Amino acid sequence: MNSSTISIGVCVAGEHALELEEFAAACGIEVSFVRVLVEEGLLAPAVERPAWRFGGEELARVRRICRLQRDFEANLQSVAVMLDLIDEIERLRAQLHRTGIAAS
Repeated sequence: MNSSTISIGVCVAGEHALELEEFAAACGIEVSFVRVLVEEGLLAPAVERPAWRFGGEELARVRRICRLQRDFEANLQSVAVMLDLIDEIERLRAQLHRTGIAAS
């Protein structure tokens, strides 16, 4: 019998944020790994009180972190540097686009 993977789509928008356990499940990671990402400063909860809650941006960030770790066999410190560089590139591209210099 073949094993198959089921992908579940999660839409998190507006004030509908996921609790820690729901968020970890949506990301396909352990709750303890979410805690590590927060402790390392790679992830920030959208809401911290009374309990951590995470939105769509955080979901996308965790998926990017996992992809960078997998594709480059990178540790979290290396992933942090890569994320900083990716964020800077996106910021610069947006700035170029706003000034009309960037090609569409």
